Amino acid sequence: MQQKDIKRLTMLLLFAPFALWILLLILLPHIGMVILSLREKVAPRVYEFGFGNYIDFAMEPIYWNTLLRTGSMALLVTALALLIGFPIAYYIAKVAGFRTRGALFLLCLIPLWVSDLIRAFGWILLLRETGVISTFLQWSGAIDGPIEFLYNDATVVVGLVYTVILFMIVPLVSTLDGMDNSMIEAGYNLGGNGFTVLRRIIVPYAMPGIVSGCIVVFMLTAGSYLTPILLGGKNSSWFTEQIYDQFITRFNWESGAAFGFLLLAFTSLVIWLGLKLSGQTLANTVAKS
Repeated sequence: MQQKDIKRLTMLLLFAPFALWILLLILLPHIGMVILSLREKVAPRVYEFGFGNYIDFAMEPIYWNTLLRTGSMALLVTALALLIGFPIAYYIAKVAGFRTRGALFLLCLIPLWVSDLIRAFGWILLLRETGVISTFLQWSGAIDGPIEFLYNDATVVVGLVYTVILFMIVPLVSTLDGMDNSMIEAGYNLGGNGFTVLRRIIVPYAMPGIVSGCIVVFMLTAGSYLTPILLGGKNSSWFTEQIYDQFITRFNWESGAAFGFLLLAFTSLVIWLGLKLSGQTLANTVAKS
């Protein structure tokens, strides 16, 4: 066997696990979901192919209103995560020393050591009517009676930002770490102030990391289930709850598959629009972050 054939076989063997992972866990399930979503139940155990499940979604305002609301809330969480995460990422990449950087990364990583369920219950312990914050405010005399901080949109947003903030910080740190400090110094030497240097040098350089972080955060937020349900309670109106209701409560797997595919299509459309508006490409974003 020639050396060229050995290298080719080695590459194929190394790539095979990744290819199988993509095929078995991503491509095939999505193909199956699309096929299932096109099945219309016309009689017990009798199905026909059609777009009835998608028509039912379009004809019911509560469904697409919930989808649009989920998308807008996910965009808000993404924007807040960027506003909070960018200064942290800049400090870690350009200001903090080696040991401080490791400590800050550890602090950002600690929340991911526990599951979403435990993190959500932690917020419940803090924000419920008899929780830590309400009890402390009563003890300090700031309020006369207990206050319920749970079951509203603000609480859901806070919980989601807390959950996804690390996925914004990591690509930003990776991108900013590759920026030469002389670029920032040159900006100041040419008469620019802090805002000008940020707007003309730092943000354009960090744009691949910004776009990458926003994509990950938006997708994770739009597909979140536990945090909106637990922190939003009965007032929660999240599209993943509609999907769960179709699959588990109504045993309508065909509509559930259609709703799942619509969520995927909607989030993909938003990401495509975001890439167009930012002037970035997905390949360039992934390569630089």
